[in-house]
Amino acid sequence: MAVYDAICFDLDRTLCESTQDAVAVLESTFDGADCEQFCTPAELRAAVPDLPSTGTDREFYDTLFTEVARRAGVDTSVAPTLTTEYLDRRDPTAVQFRPGARAALEHASDRGRVGLITNGGRTTQTEKLRSLGIEDAFDVRVFTEPSAGIHPKPSAAPFERALAELEVAPDAAIHVGDSLHADVAGANAMGIDSAWLDPGRDDGPRDHEPTYELASLESFETIV
Repeated sequence: MAVYDAICFDLDRTLCESTQDAVAVLESTFDGADCEQFCTPAELRAAVPDLPSTGTDREFYDTLFTEVARRAGVDTSVAPTLTTEYLDRRDPTAVQFRPGARAALEHASDRGRVGLITNGGRTTQTEKLRSLGIEDAFDVRVFTEPSAGIHPKPSAAPFERALAELEVAPDAAIHVGDSLHADVAGANAMGIDSAWLDPGRDDGPRDHEPTYELASLESFETIV
């Protein structure tokens, strides 16, 4: 067990998860676009690490559907329509805590300053925080804002912003997240300890090694 001055958390699939059925939402998206479905939720996730930085949810999903269509050999002009249909169906407020998440936040706040570092725009991610009742649970919240120089993890920018506002050195902080590519790689590159929350799915090769591995946040108290 280690002592840290600051504990930072990812949001999506770390502290919370959607209560919507990802398969059903995607199927409905393609139905609404009158387009034959050419990808699965897993294939969408797999494309994310290769995407360039974007400034809004619409830009992100336009880029995502364009990339997945390209990989599937499909005309990429369908991407904007798929984005519209998908955003119409996605409900940012339809979220719930992942097992142990609420207790992990309380445990962290008893031991140091607490930060949120999330790949997502301020408006959408704040809706999720409000739905969970944790909008004020953090000493600092860092969202994806390319226009302000805050590019998505694993970019150093969101980690640097969080550390600066928390007034802690990298070696006095830990970051908890579910993505080896975004959370672990980003934290490791900054010299921040990393705790990887195993998402329980095959997201490709393990190119980055976390300081700690957790099956769920129910065991968070064993490392901090």
